[in-house]
Amino acid sequence: MERPDFSKGLVPAIAQDADTGEILMLAYMNETAWDETLKTGRGVYWSRTRGLWRKGEESGNHQDVLEIRIDCDLDTVVLKVRQHGGAACHLGYRSCFFRKREGDGWKTEGEPLFDPAAVYKKPHP
Repeated sequence: MERPDFSKGLVPAIAQDADTGEILMLAYMNETAWDETLKTGRGVYWSRTRGLWRKGEESGNHQDVLEIRIDCDLDTVVLKVRQHGGAACHLGYRSCFFRKREGDGWKTEGEPLFDPAAVYKKPHP
């Protein structure tokens, strides 16, 4: 089975809404996260600060993985997901990419769907 090339470490994993195509977030995977994502059908990621983390483990906003794509170099994956709970961003927004460059400044698009301080029991990076 083809799988990402983890020989150089972590690989980027883009979570994309399966219905709308909206980019929800970018995270990273190691082999353990990849294997658990395949096994469970849910978005599982790796970070240097949190280690292995299962999207939605604390917030309930988990991702069902409907399709997985891998690029030609085997070093990036796209997960087409169904985002539960509405928000993929740990700041409460639907997408982590809620800031849009306009002119010389930034515009925030949308409103947070939840209050991170009320959801997370510990400070979140």
